[in-house]
Amino acid sequence: MSDELTLAIDGSQPLSIKTVKDLTVLCDEVEDSGGAVTLRVTGAPGPGWADGLDVSLVSKWERVLRRLERLPAMIVAVAAGDCGGTALDAFLTADIRIATRSSRLLLPFDGEATWPGMAAFRLTRLAGAARARRAVLFGHPIQAPEALMLGIADELTETPDAAEAAAVQRGEGLSGKELALRRQLLFDAATSSFEDALGPHLAACDRALRRGAEEAA
Repeated sequence: MSDELTLAIDGSQPLSIKTVKDLTVLCDEVEDSGGAVTLRVTGAPGPGWADGLDVSLVSKWERVLRRLERLPAMIVAVAAGDCGGTALDAFLTADIRIATRSSRLLLPFDGEATWPGMAAFRLTRLAGAARARRAVLFGHPIQAPEALMLGIADELTETPDAAEAAAVQRGEGLSGKELALRRQLLFDAATSSFEDALGPHLAACDRALRRGAEEAA
């Protein structure tokens, strides 16, 4: 893999066009040059965090997040402390999710309901509806040990820099394109029948066999 690209996202700051642009630039760099991606996320929104938001900006953010989680690169996210808003959104898109032991994952709550963004979708896809219910319906914080148990976090650490470096090292030598293909097969498995999934999996197997034959030639 090429050099690591890093982006810090502060969830205590309101969503802005700058946040969208920063992530867009990162996606552009990965698609142009390759490389692993590290997201360093922290912070959760305070009262009034949604003031000034509109659906157009939210849509742009959700679209760039979708682009992020389809990149031909390994994505590592490291959460420290409370993690909500844009920080939680980004954290949930990663292939490898690391959290400090004091981390809490928080869906924004305005006193009447939680924010109905795609973080609720990703939480439910990762943990299941029953286990994500309290967080999605009532804004119940997900403590780091619970996140690990539910598979939302892959690792808890007291040394996030070292854990991040180890995670990136594990991905050295992986093909970004092949990783993206496996990721898509993983996503599709949650909603596809065996019959619908068989074709894409066979195509991927054929691709792998052809690549192996070319390397052996």
